[in-house]
Amino acid sequence: QAAVLAWLARLTGAENYLEIGVFTGYSSTAVALALPEHGRLTACDINAAYTEYAREAWQEAGVAHKISLHLQPAIFTLDELLAAGRADSYDLAFIDADKAPTPHYYERCLRLVRPGGIIAIDNLLLGGRVYQENAEPAPESIERIRAFNQSLQTDSRVAALTLPLGDGLTLLRKRHPEETPCA
Repeated sequence: QAAVLAWLARLTGAENYLEIGVFTGYSSTAVALALPEHGRLTACDINAAYTEYAREAWQEAGVAHKISLHLQPAIFTLDELLAAGRADSYDLAFIDADKAPTPHYYERCLRLVRPGGIIAIDNLLLGGRVYQENAEPAPESIERIRAFNQSLQTDSRVAALTLPLGDGLTLLRKRHPEETPCA
């Protein structure tokens, strides 16, 4: 997935990248390497211990100067970015954090990513459980992700594609306001 994100960054000429959920910095390092020297990466996470590994990886890769790490709940950072006038300023965003607030991250990313930009969301297949029909009721988290996945397919603001890569990588291209959805 990191290779796909880096490829997308290069393909689209991304200069501003937003990552929600850094963990140990694998994908952020890959994308930072793909960004031009003047490119900027905004990283959101709440775990100082794991992101310390990310900081080390960024230093080793020589990309730490491109990265701004925000250690607080991502919703706070996203709201701060919007309040600071950063709407439509990101070329690419990656959501790979706790699943419950994913719809909230998505809505904010839609405002932060420019028209024609891409939002990538990881783990939307949940090990295939979102598509398994069980006799027992599915846990609320799976139902929530199942409903979110369904909503993406009918969201006229984006063109959606889910790849069976890892645990499912959904790519969403934000449509231009004058663009009409294809049938």
